[in-house]
Amino acid sequence: MADRYLHLTGTAPGRLLTRRLGLPQPAPLRRWTLETPHLEGPLLHLTAGASAVTGVAEVLSRSGLPVVGDTDRPAAIVLDATGVTTAAGLGDVHAALHPVVRSLAPGGRIVVLGTVPSPDDHHQAAAQQALEGFVRSLGKEIGRGSTVQLVRIPAGGAAQAAESTLRFLLSPRSAYVSGQVIELTTAAPGPAADPAAPLTGRTALVTGAARGIGAAVSSVLARDGARVIALDVPGSREELERTADRLGATALPLDITAPDAADRIAAAAPDGLGVLVHNAGITRDRRLANMPADRWASVIEVNLDSVLRTTDELLKAGVITRGGRIVATASIAGIAGNTGQTNYAASKAGIIGLVRSLGPRAAADHGVTVNAVAPGFIETKMTAAVPLFIREAGRRMNSLSQGGLPVDVAEAVAWFAQPDSTAVNGQVLRVCGQSLLGA
Repeated sequence: MADRYLHLTGTAPGRLLTRRLGLPQPAPLRRWTLETPHLEGPLLHLTAGASAVTGVAEVLSRSGLPVVGDTDRPAAIVLDATGVTTAAGLGDVHAALHPVVRSLAPGGRIVVLGTVPSPDDHHQAAAQQALEGFVRSLGKEIGRGSTVQLVRIPAGGAAQAAESTLRFLLSPRSAYVSGQVIELTTAAPGPAADPAAPLTGRTALVTGAARGIGAAVSSVLARDGARVIALDVPGSREELERTADRLGATALPLDITAPDAADRIAAAAPDGLGVLVHNAGITRDRRLANMPADRWASVIEVNLDSVLRTTDELLKAGVITRGGRIVATASIAGIAGNTGQTNYAASKAGIIGLVRSLGPRAAADHGVTVNAVAPGFIETKMTAAVPLFIREAGRRMNSLSQGGLPVDVAEAVAWFAQPDSTAVNGQVLRVCGQSLLGA
């Protein structure tokens, strides 16, 4: 459904009216297209104190943006704050960004590089944790469709671990991601791939792929070169086949809760899976006092238990190949909760627990990373059916003052799926425009 308010604020009378009334003024977001794959303008590289990681300049030189040390109108700013280890050192963060933050171009990007807070040095831990509060607050005040993130690189590590992450965050692909903290591991990045088709040679299976977010994920993975297997319930066969035909993908009508689901997925991917995307999900909303057991059980079964079961079986059988990627779909509801959704929020919080626990073990035992996206208000047929005032509140209650699109979630999944995202593991990325709800 069209966001008429966003259209209104894009007109001169609409801007005047909403400014006088003190209403949100969302800026149209610029998303990736073949014609506009990069931000327009230079990247300003700044350092707060001395850097504690190597290779930052080299990595930024491959971002797709011209890197400069001074400019009047940067499209992006990267501040290396990895060397900040004291409260006094935080003054260098202010000194670096204060003079330039107003000059950031509309729709720009600010990425702060930090390190993991140390359990052995409480001064360093305090200073590095302070960066999180700084980034989340700056994201809420930056405005004009711009975003702010914090990327933590292991102390003493190399910036190469952050290359795929910076490429994503410094591009139009991350338009609806803001106020996020991404903590990288010490794993060596995988082999560099063709930027135009990084998933060439990989088979990706997407559940819940007939429509909405699942169809968008399938489309973006196919765009990036993957051979896609699109899975959805048999009742959605016609829509699933239309989606698959459009993408040159394989349709797999299958109830993911079926006892033999993992076996049938394995049969559909005889050469193994390079990417497994758990996107299938249902809602059965009702307040707990009015929720019968079957509504509770069905949501837990589809959204969580089937994910746990099929993941375990596919990993054990070696169907997910070494270097593979598992990406699950959580939700902002699993982080902040939502009235009438105790079952749904429990299932999505369970996904977060799965990712944080399985990620390190899957990497060690199988060479596979496990991450999740947590969408906020995304413009789909489901949200279009939400009553008007609730829908408008959902759209405006984030730092970007608008709903996201299915492609925003899909671009985040594609970043997790890339071969050189090996150091990104056990992460939950909120794709919510920095929702005002939740952490």
